[in-house]
Amino acid sequence: MTDRALTPQHPINSGFGHRSTAAEVVAGIDLTGKNVIVTGGYSGLGFEVTKALVGAGASVTVPARRPEHARQVLDDAGLGTVEVDELDLSDLASVSAFAGRYLDSGRPLHILINNAAVMAAPLHRVGPGWESQFATNHLGHFALTNRLWPALVSAGDARVIALSSTGHKRSPIRFDDLQFETGYDKWAAYGQAKTADSLFAVELDELGRDRGVRAFAVHPGGIMTPLQRHLPREEMIAAGWIDEDGTVNERFKSAEEGAATTVWAATAPRLDGLGGVYCEDCDIAEQTVPGSADARLRGVDAHAINRDDAARLWAISAELTGVNAFA
Repeated sequence: MTDRALTPQHPINSGFGHRSTAAEVVAGIDLTGKNVIVTGGYSGLGFEVTKALVGAGASVTVPARRPEHARQVLDDAGLGTVEVDELDLSDLASVSAFAGRYLDSGRPLHILINNAAVMAAPLHRVGPGWESQFATNHLGHFALTNRLWPALVSAGDARVIALSSTGHKRSPIRFDDLQFETGYDKWAAYGQAKTADSLFAVELDELGRDRGVRAFAVHPGGIMTPLQRHLPREEMIAAGWIDEDGTVNERFKSAEEGAATTVWAATAPRLDGLGGVYCEDCDIAEQTVPGSADARLRGVDAHAINRDDAARLWAISAELTGVNAFA
């Protein structure tokens, strides 16, 4: 693999960091007149992203698998201006229907945040037999973004944010067995899905930049949210996430801090003219140095920013979903 095959990963000294909050990174930025979609924007990190963007003046739409529940949560939080719609990312018909309703509204889409995810789930198959983490975290968002492409282009200057994580370090794309037909491992499946999210941003930025659409992958950091719902307490203790008393590891972020890199990537003026990179701690991440002391916790591995793999995955995803805005 040559360096040329990798995206450039150079921090830009944003002035923010590990403990910055979503409200801090968007302070002074006026999003009045900007339309935003945040998948899963009513729970965990997505809720904090929604709250920060609404606070900056954005008009936010939150598509949710359980729209009545999402509406109640947002209303209870004083976010009644947020539009809620129905979307099940594991169901391509639902993706198409939601995108169709949004396009029919005639609104441009300035920011799309592909936030919703499942993590370390037991083996479950959806659609035509797809592994659920790959299907929900990657393929559903791939189809959604391609379906919404006309609205992104009409914005004139749009950003797409794909939520990845250090989970990408657990697995590259298994091109010979994407759907885990053999040897399912919940963490390898999650890792592949998070690598896919990063590669999606790489290729979307390559394809979309000439039309004014830039894309970024984001690692939000370690945060205790409903994303951990499939993990037994004993496993989180063994991983060092919590201790026997349930105290969370001090390196973990609060939800407000965890939402910061997403909001920064979506709104920071310093990122104008940039894209196709993986971000963490409110900055562009360094590429991982294999074997270094913090290689498991920081930086982006080469397999998640490889342009050739990104193009290959895009072609496969387009074939699987039957959607490709660039065909």
